[in-house]
Amino acid sequence: MAARSIETILIANRGEIACRINRAAKALGMSVVQVASEADTDSLAARIADEVKVIGPPSAAKSYLNTDAILTAARESGADAIHPGYGFLSENADFADAVERAGFVFVGPTGDTIRLMGDKAAAREQARKVGVPTVPGSDGVITDMDAALTIAREVGFPVMIKASAGGGGRGIRIAQDAETFRTLASQAANEAKSAFGDGGIYIERVIETARHVEVQVLGDGTDVVHFYDRECSLQRRRQKVWEEAPSAALDDDTRERLCDAAVALARSVSYRGAGTVEFLYDDESGDFHFIEMNTRIQVEHPVTEMICDTDLVAGMIRVCGGEPLGLTQADIARKGHAIEVRLNAEDPANGFMPFPGQVSALRVPEGEGIRFDHMLYEGYAIPPFYDSLLGKLIVWAPDRKAAIARLEAALRDLEIGGLPTTAPLFTALARNADVQANAVHTRWLETWLEHAADTLTDQGETTT
Repeated sequence: MAARSIETILIANRGEIACRINRAAKALGMSVVQVASEADTDSLAARIADEVKVIGPPSAAKSYLNTDAILTAARESGADAIHPGYGFLSENADFADAVERAGFVFVGPTGDTIRLMGDKAAAREQARKVGVPTVPGSDGVITDMDAALTIAREVGFPVMIKASAGGGGRGIRIAQDAETFRTLASQAANEAKSAFGDGGIYIERVIETARHVEVQVLGDGTDVVHFYDRECSLQRRRQKVWEEAPSAALDDDTRERLCDAAVALARSVSYRGAGTVEFLYDDESGDFHFIEMNTRIQVEHPVTEMICDTDLVAGMIRVCGGEPLGLTQADIARKGHAIEVRLNAEDPANGFMPFPGQVSALRVPEGEGIRFDHMLYEGYAIPPFYDSLLGKLIVWAPDRKAAIARLEAALRDLEIGGLPTTAPLFTALARNADVQANAVHTRWLETWLEHAADTLTDQGETTT
């Protein structure tokens, strides 16, 4: 791919990731065009952009998911490249193709790569081809429920039913036995059909106490390097809430094999841009299994940036513009430990009910090893039409124990006035003995939350 000079980049997203891309692009000397729905014209992303293009009404389907409106905005603004962020159209292969056909740089993988790795069943098969271990399960997509039940019995209950085209925890069910399998498989297929237009499913054996460990990769279409691993085992409804890097569960040999497997898979598909290869790690056996690849920048990328002293968003802009990686694996070192928590406009003491509202006060924690990526300013009225994520609080320290202590201190210094947030959840987790001992797995948080209501009440002015 020939290098393209990118002078102006259009951000086809909103919220904190739009602000994050803005910072990276301006650090590279680029002008920034921000698309915005009619509900986001006064957002922080719009305020800090060089130009704003309103692309439709509040509904995401008529704005942030409207390919024609985004391409029109890019043409009218003279943009050279389009960055999709995460969510919305970031893993839509047809959108990537349309961007390239229209003459713009798509800051992400090619449409063909997204198509292959975005299909979870096809991605599993690709992993097998290059010798990356996968979770025992079905071969390919299943559309026949009788065949699915037969395969589930062969795999062994409990099984996880996954939508092939799913994402963000949608289209996933766990069947404990054959009696419930048909109902849950139909539910997963219908949810996926509604959300993604594809009702195909596949089946995996459930690893009861697995950890979710993933590897950050960056490729230029020819070569690929990794930036080590992250652990994202603390999840609620299969949504990550607390991420850290590196995983404290891995020894050096396992880490090396895991990262090498991720690079081998990404190289096999000529990966371009930033991406994440996700695995389940079994504490008891020490085995790891590939589950999927996310062909975009992820919410949790800052913890990797903190331990590797790098800017992954700037890196993906450069390589997608045609520049070579410019570094080898030996150039990438890691140090210390980083933790990220996702701050949402939700009340954890009230079933995590979303609470959009107006930010009456804002105090951002500062100091060594503290970073707050967010979309907030005092007086900002958070629109009710989108995801409730407000920002991410990230801390770094020389070791995990110190990082947890720094996170708790930073949470005390954080103030987001006017609405409840998930900050009390993270204060409670930082003080929890299991979390401190790293004795967690992907189901741990759900079980703990069943008995934790009293610890999640609002803890003062810092979060109200």
